[in-house]
Amino acid sequence: MLSFLAARQTGLDDPIRFRRAESTRRVLNLELNSDRDVAQIHGNGVNTLDIEVIEGRYMLSGGSDGVIAIYDLENNSKKPQYTCKAICTVGRSSRHVHKFSVETVQWYPHDTGMFVSSSFDKTMKVWDTETLKPAEVFQFEGNVYCHHMSPIARKHSLVAVGTKDPKVQLCDLKSGSRIHILQGHRGEILSVRWSPRYENILATASSDSRVRIWDVRRASGSLFTLDQYNGDKSKASSEAVNTAHNGRVNGLCFTGDGLYLLTTGTDDRMRLWNSASGENTLVNYGKVSNESRKGLKFTVSRGCSPEFVFVPCDSSVAVYALHTGELVTMLRGHYNNVDCCEFHSDYQELYSGGKDCNILAWVPVVRHADVEDEKATSARSVANPAFEDAWSSSDED
Repeated sequence: MLSFLAARQTGLDDPIRFRRAESTRRVLNLELNSDRDVAQIHGNGVNTLDIEVIEGRYMLSGGSDGVIAIYDLENNSKKPQYTCKAICTVGRSSRHVHKFSVETVQWYPHDTGMFVSSSFDKTMKVWDTETLKPAEVFQFEGNVYCHHMSPIARKHSLVAVGTKDPKVQLCDLKSGSRIHILQGHRGEILSVRWSPRYENILATASSDSRVRIWDVRRASGSLFTLDQYNGDKSKASSEAVNTAHNGRVNGLCFTGDGLYLLTTGTDDRMRLWNSASGENTLVNYGKVSNESRKGLKFTVSRGCSPEFVFVPCDSSVAVYALHTGELVTMLRGHYNNVDCCEFHSDYQELYSGGKDCNILAWVPVVRHADVEDEKATSARSVANPAFEDAWSSSDED
């Protein structure tokens, strides 16, 4: 660490290299924080979490009980032990509450004054954060499994929505209507993700074992379909051609730079793809236990070198090295299955929610002083005789 500091001060290293090194160290030292609790609001499992990127202070949660909560993650008490309290909720007593399980919540990427939720009650609601009332309600014919807004879009305000219907729905927040559908899948849409690199590129995952990449400006279908065998027909059976997994594909996540796409499936596999070419990088993560019949909410670190993947795995969160597939650690603390996790890139913290109704905070362990630091401190505590004099160092009058 001292060498990084010295190199930065002398201009030998870019400051971002020091930041990446410290971010990586913090992620590798994540532990369940016994001093920080998150208030338990949900009477059933916690399905989804989202932390806004404007201030990095407020977190949304959605539960199987239809309740939505907003938490303040900042420690206002200034005490080591504190509870992240829910500053407002859309509870069962509200007439606007979702009737069934909330599957996805997401802050509007450019303003905390709005957020969007979707539910098994066949609706997607656009909320005014100030009043906690829906400004717009989109109705669908089947259960809504997922939705996603582009984190970078400036030329469109589209929300991609995955439902029981094989068609991907595109809803426009400006007009308040469904303006387009994307056809190609043969099963329900379990996950949708906009690219954080190109605002018109969308990835969709389905129970038909396929992942499709779309340019929403085109009307002629998807750009390509991910193939786990990279086009090698000799390795694929006839029904497995152009499939990303050998089971339902229920999770998608782009890396922070948008260059890679991660997918998870009920074949207990996780795969890493080149998002531009659609090539399977063939990174082996081993068995990634996944029995979820709904969408799996997993996440990727940002600002580390290398980057890490956080995946709910039974009652734990598995942490993998992104490009090698190495299982770094298992974060254990939940009493039941984990359904979602969200990475807080400002502080390298992780929040996870599970069927035990708990939201747990995983934070880096405080770094102990290095041996060099301790030696320097002890050296400074001993006065140098060269700087002593008779009258100031003497105990006599």
